[in-house]
Amino acid sequence: MSKLAVFTTALAALTLSAAAHADVQIKLGSQERVTHLFAYPNNCSVICFRNWTLEQTVAHYLTQSVQRDGYSAAKVRVQREGHDVYAMISGVPDDYAKPLHNLLDAGDLAYNDASKLNADGKWQYSWYLFLPLGMALENRKSVELLHFPPDNSLTQYQDYLRSATTDRWATLLTVNGVAAEQTPGYQTIIDIAPIAAPASAGKDLEGVYGYFNDYQTTMVKQLTLSGKGSSLPMVAFGAPVRAWIKQQYGADLAVLGLGSISPSAGQKVPVLAANHPSYIWQAANKDNYDGDQAKADAVGLTVMGQDLSAACWQAGMGKVPGVDPQATLTQCTQNWQVTNKVQTCELFYTSVRNLKPEDAKAKCSTADVSSVLNQLTAPISPALPQPSL
Repeated sequence: MSKLAVFTTALAALTLSAAAHADVQIKLGSQERVTHLFAYPNNCSVICFRNWTLEQTVAHYLTQSVQRDGYSAAKVRVQREGHDVYAMISGVPDDYAKPLHNLLDAGDLAYNDASKLNADGKWQYSWYLFLPLGMALENRKSVELLHFPPDNSLTQYQDYLRSATTDRWATLLTVNGVAAEQTPGYQTIIDIAPIAAPASAGKDLEGVYGYFNDYQTTMVKQLTLSGKGSSLPMVAFGAPVRAWIKQQYGADLAVLGLGSISPSAGQKVPVLAANHPSYIWQAANKDNYDGDQAKADAVGLTVMGQDLSAACWQAGMGKVPGVDPQATLTQCTQNWQVTNKVQTCELFYTSVRNLKPEDAKAKCSTADVSSVLNQLTAPISPALPQPSL
């Protein structure tokens, strides 16, 4: 390599390094706007669970985002200047403001929609407008489409990715080869109802989707595009979300059904339908089968195979952009429902039935379980309603 080439390469690397360590000042908007979009205060009634200022609350969520984007050395400061709120972020690319502005602009749509919902007398006292704060804003691997965030993700944890649902799916991603610290990059969530609510609110929320159409479609359009302009894979979790996909984009997908949607002209997003991550707890509940534990285990094993296959597809598509979606799904279902079905069985008994690994191994080697494993791909009957959280 010539001296000029060496110099040019070094200069390019230095420029890239500088771009990734910029000091970015971002105007977030008026105090009123920021209060609305960051659900401030997050956790106060008479006593605040965490008595944070508005600036501390915003800094908390922005810090989550920069960390999940992989900028471990980044620092966030938030301050007011007059009536406006600004974020100063060091150690991120100089265009980092763009995806944050996109999120907040979409949040304005959600706030206006929620205000209309309230004006029509359909907002409930136990609901909170909650945008998907703290997600990776730039370095996303895949997108997850869900129904609504649980209220304690806001009021208790102040972490959109902290819930039984997201925790279980992160575990399945790690089983499929995603490093634990990288799972947030795969779990960029869009909820079709941007409302933190109690787990029992699913049925009530099913009647509000139409209010949020502009917000929903804007988020899907923006978040399914990578920073390089390519389409990111999306997993649609649960029956309400699959119904919304059909209504909005015309894709009619059963569990492990694969399709594509076009959020914008020329864009093709591969979409895989999956069980809701918490569905397995209902599907494997013997009370749904007149106390028949064997039946509950059989259904639970089937759901476990489906869930592992879906997480495998998501992991594979996220790791290798542009890989063939159908070939990836075929490989994943073959792996978890045929080739490694005993491991599927063991994972079910350790993670759902809470058996010790040695007890799960013994359980999965018995004749009665082996007969169930031979039918691991059989459809679930009777069909149970999926949780809508």
